[in-house]
Amino acid sequence: MAFLQNRWYMAGWSDEFSSTTLIARTLVGWPLVLFRNEEGEVCALHDRCPHRFAPLHLGTLAGAGRVQCAYHGLEFDGTGRCVHNPHGDGRIPAAAVVRSFPVQERHGMVWFWPGSPELADLQALPDYSCIDEELCHVSRGHQHVKANYVLESDNILDLSHVQFLHPGTLGSGAVSAAKAEVSQEGETVHCVRRVQSEDPMPFVRMHFQLAQGQLADRWMDVRWDPPASMLLTVTVAQAGHPRDTGRTIRIPHVFTPESESTTHYFFASCFEKRTYPDGADRAQRHLEGLLTPFLTEDAPMLEAQQQVIGDADFWSLKPVLLVGDAAAVRARRVLDGLLLKEREAHHIPVTSI
Repeated sequence: MAFLQNRWYMAGWSDEFSSTTLIARTLVGWPLVLFRNEEGEVCALHDRCPHRFAPLHLGTLAGAGRVQCAYHGLEFDGTGRCVHNPHGDGRIPAAAVVRSFPVQERHGMVWFWPGSPELADLQALPDYSCIDEELCHVSRGHQHVKANYVLESDNILDLSHVQFLHPGTLGSGAVSAAKAEVSQEGETVHCVRRVQSEDPMPFVRMHFQLAQGQLADRWMDVRWDPPASMLLTVTVAQAGHPRDTGRTIRIPHVFTPESESTTHYFFASCFEKRTYPDGADRAQRHLEGLLTPFLTEDAPMLEAQQQVIGDADFWSLKPVLLVGDAAAVRARRVLDGLLLKEREAHHIPVTSI
């Protein structure tokens, strides 16, 4: 599979995981079972009992943070070690171990590392400190999309599409003509698009508290970190006024591949508490409003693209490039380079899934 292994991928939102429920989720090709142990830490295990290969998520949490296999009752702790064998003299075979994965939890987001555990680098975690719940009202979403995760990144890195794919909610006639500035810092790609003197759609007016008929300047900043962790920062101010006089909404877009052609899409609406005292309700309504373009416009388009592309290599199809593609192309080049570097370094663990 053409996935970076030695990177952090989002496994889910913090509030999805508990000490009473087993969550099954396939991430980066790995079938996983996720849960919280007695200390409240999220654990990620390969969702396969080493005895007869039953999915562990069909079992139960037996207490003390142990997963009990539903088939023969073997119990495993959060490190994947078998800690109880109910059969015979109770001897635990040395091979009764389930692979576990490094996990980190930051700012309401849970991340897992599918590669070599000794290479798990906390400094490589994407920075989402700006959406911490101490600073923001946050409403969260999760969507399963039948499309490759890089197509999802392309979608956010080129926001000129909102004029055509989302004309009734997010777009306006000024978006595609706006100049986008693309830059790169290390492995991070930035794209800043400023739309000037636009007549925003009602959805935009409502959430940025613009008066009817008032023209606006809109800044749309996208930050991309490999493999596919993105932060969209949208600021809207009265036309001709400085950016710092406007209001800002942050929308994380994080894409974790399930397979080559399916993706877990994690997103949220984040309203700063200092700007929006009533932001909890606003964040929820904003998220609900985004579901229409996400579910009925973006997802069908991405899934249709995936069907057309099939198993073909993207570049082998010789895509025509437009000016708005600069950021997406830059990100793809960075990702391709990292994949090549990782393969050459031989740090990818041997797996048989």
